[in-house]
Amino acid sequence: MGGQQIGIQVVPWETERIWEAEGVPVLHASACLPRPPEERRDRVSRRIRRYYNLQQRAFLRRCETVLLPQARQAAQAALETSGLLPCFRAELSYQVTLERDGLWSLCTRLREKTDHGPTQLTCWGDTWDLSTGYPLPLSRFFPQGTPWKKQVLSAIREAMEAQERAGVVRYHEGWQRELRRRFNPRSFYLTDTGLCLFYAMYALGPAAEGIPSFTLPYGPQGPLERPL
Repeated sequence: MGGQQIGIQVVPWETERIWEAEGVPVLHASACLPRPPEERRDRVSRRIRRYYNLQQRAFLRRCETVLLPQARQAAQAALETSGLLPCFRAELSYQVTLERDGLWSLCTRLREKTDHGPTQLTCWGDTWDLSTGYPLPLSRFFPQGTPWKKQVLSAIREAMEAQERAGVVRYHEGWQRELRRRFNPRSFYLTDTGLCLFYAMYALGPAAEGIPSFTLPYGPQGPLERPL
C-alpha cells in the first residue's frame, strides 16, 4: 500500500459510573473510547471526537434506561428473598485494527453481564478515511462493477460450511436463510491480513458462538487493500 501518509492522534478516553440502590452498588459501567485531544481543532479530529462523544452518550443512556431498571429490580428481589445481591456490569472498549495510508479502522465492543443468561456481546466497526474525516462503506473495498455483496455472502457461506464440517462451531439450523437477511454491510473493519465481517450475536448461532466473524483476505478480485 503506497500513497500519502495521513494519521490521526487519539488518546484513550475513559469513563466510569456506578449506580446504587439502597446504598448498594447494582450497576458498574466503564467505557474506553478513542478521542483526539481537545487542542486538535482540524476538521477530521472534530468529526471523530464528535462521533465517539455520541457513542459514549448512547452507552450511558442505555445503562440508565435499560440496564439500571433491571439491576434495581434484581436487587429488590434479592433483598426480599435474602439472596445474593447482583451487580450488573457494562464495558465498552475499542481496538484499532489497522492504521496506515490514510485509513484508520477499529472495532468497538460492548459486554453486558446481568444476573441471568450469558454475557451479551455487541460489536461495531468503523473505517475512516482520514483525508476526509468520513467513514468508508464496504463497497469501496471492491473493484468497481463487482457484485460485492454476492461475493461476500458466498465467501462467508463457504467458511461456515467448512467450520461445520470440521465440527468447530454449531450454527442455528437453517442458518443459510439468515445469512442474507441478517447481513449488515456496516459490520466490518480492516486488519493487516484482510477485511473482517461480522454478524450480531444470536444472528447465526447460539450464545456460545459469540459474534460470528469472517476474514476475507485481500486480493485482486476483492476485497482491496485500498478503497476505490
